[in-house]
Amino acid sequence: MTDPAEAQVAEPSGVKSARRTVELLETFATQGAWLSLSDLHARTGFPRSSLHGLLRTLFEAGWLEADTGNARYRLGVRALICATAYLDRDPAMPYATEALEIIRERTGLTSHYARRNGAEVVYLETRESRRSTHLVSRVGRTLPAHATALGKALLAELTQDEIAALYPDPPHALTPNTISSLEALYAECESTRQRGYAAEIEEGTPGIRCVAAVVPYRIPGTDAISCSMPLGQVDDEEAASVGELLAETAAELGQRLRRAGIR
Repeated sequence: MTDPAEAQVAEPSGVKSARRTVELLETFATQGAWLSLSDLHARTGFPRSSLHGLLRTLFEAGWLEADTGNARYRLGVRALICATAYLDRDPAMPYATEALEIIRERTGLTSHYARRNGAEVVYLETRESRRSTHLVSRVGRTLPAHATALGKALLAELTQDEIAALYPDPPHALTPNTISSLEALYAECESTRQRGYAAEIEEGTPGIRCVAAVVPYRIPGTDAISCSMPLGQVDDEEAASVGELLAETAAELGQRLRRAGIR
């Protein structure tokens, strides 16, 4: 039997170490550059002695790559392997990929499949328009839910109390068009429910408008499908037509997933 005093000492130490490891990896994930020990100390506030040990351990395990000449680090290949394993083991993804292909063929537009994670949406798959040169959304990219059509389609699945719990602070703006109050977000979610699909114009990215629809195979919905469109190439009527197509395709995808027993 474990001595209570011993457990009291060991448990906080182990939990703290695991939490710091996760936070360190997430810090790397949000940065597009090599990071030094000093950079990481400034961003995390972790003691330099702890950072040195964590960096060495993660590097030796393949989770980090090192620029030894400048004593800097970035995410390593192990991070990609684990992320890919998440998608490979998700039974919904083959169905979602097929739906994205259909949407791209019918619209000629870039299509996305994403999942809500708290107040963010995570892109799980993208099919790029063949004529697009810049509408690139990488798998694993995260964006604030309130600033995307994907996110608004999924937030519309929640009650106002559930939405409020995700936003203890007012939603922050990415562009001048981004929703920045809970009241406006509630109203947008209600419009989304009435329309059957979500829409946004330059709320997440200047020059881009999007429409999205929830895939109804879970309650509340966790996944959504969308199309991105260059603002000058699509008018309101065309965007509405794409939104209706997405709602129809998402409903069919939801039926296929439920029939396959995927929840």
